[in-house]
Amino acid sequence: MAIKFTISKDKILDGLQRVQNVVSSRTTLPILSNALLQAGNEGLSLTTTDLDVAVRCTVAAEVSKIGATTLPARRLFSILKEIPATEVEVEVDDRHTATFRGGSSYFKIMGLPEEEFPPFPKPSSAKAIKIGQSVLRDMLKKTAYAVSNDETRYVLNGVLMSFKGDKLTIVATDGRRLALIEHEIEIPKNGEAEFILPTKAVTELQRLLGEKGDAELAIGENQIIFSMEGTILVSKLIEGTYPNYRQVIPTEAKERVTLERETLLAALHRASIMASEKTQSVKLNFAKNTLTITATTPDVGEAQETISINYKGKEITAAYNPQFLMDPLRNLDADEVFIELTDELSPGVVKVNEPFLYVIMPMRLT
Repeated sequence: MAIKFTISKDKILDGLQRVQNVVSSRTTLPILSNALLQAGNEGLSLTTTDLDVAVRCTVAAEVSKIGATTLPARRLFSILKEIPATEVEVEVDDRHTATFRGGSSYFKIMGLPEEEFPPFPKPSSAKAIKIGQSVLRDMLKKTAYAVSNDETRYVLNGVLMSFKGDKLTIVATDGRRLALIEHEIEIPKNGEAEFILPTKAVTELQRLLGEKGDAELAIGENQIIFSMEGTILVSKLIEGTYPNYRQVIPTEAKERVTLERETLLAALHRASIMASEKTQSVKLNFAKNTLTITATTPDVGEAQETISINYKGKEITAAYNPQFLMDPLRNLDADEVFIELTDELSPGVVKVNEPFLYVIMPMRLT
């Protein structure tokens, strides 16, 4: 079916930028490399999917002929970026050949019929939950780095989102560390839910969520729909039972140390240069008013960092993976962090003055 519309180059590029990350470069189905373009009364809508995650974005356009087609997403983006005009005229014929005119440029691309494109899920009548976009983005930023990449433990390849008792709890763990954050939120009656959102959807969501406005969540059978002004993300959910994470959170600690987040992060970063790739560990020694961080690699060398701290407790030495310890420090924004310790074999806990905690398992001291 023929289509014709004129659109601002910036608007269509912005729309493609929002949807094109979902497109896989290694797909066996050619249609999945394409974006679905639907020109209608409300403008131009662009949709991409990899069958697990789908993103749709609607942008303003002057449509003179209503219709739909699919075109190679990445190539489309490359072409539009190079067209030397602020407005682009697009026309698609019945054979799904699209022509683009702008300034001195003329491009022609072959598309595929829209019937081949996987159907976009319809929102179910599920109860919608609203949450501020910036709040959700911040919660994901502070937890998602702890998700597991080990595909054999697929239930850990995503974040647990739990809407219960008027609060949202987000948890991520890979079995060696765990990040948890909570936020009070209004949950509609019978709207309580718990699900595992896969990593790819988490990454996309972090890109799409803005500073202002709400995100609306509609949780259906084995899928979730996030709606943000002009953009919709649909994702399958991970099936399976998330492990009981509460049991790994230490109930009480013997010692609590207050540290400047950026000072600690910088010291760990410098010391980690000398941590060996094999052992990946740094040793933290908490003694009277002093924290000493050391990393030693036989036959290579060692690094030592000393930080003055306010500490009167018993001396404790524990070894941790430096990357695991730096991850929360990089993603938190508090000036101060608290580290809670019991002994060298018990998990350490990083906290801040908000409902967040991070549990990290120690490594064997060699």
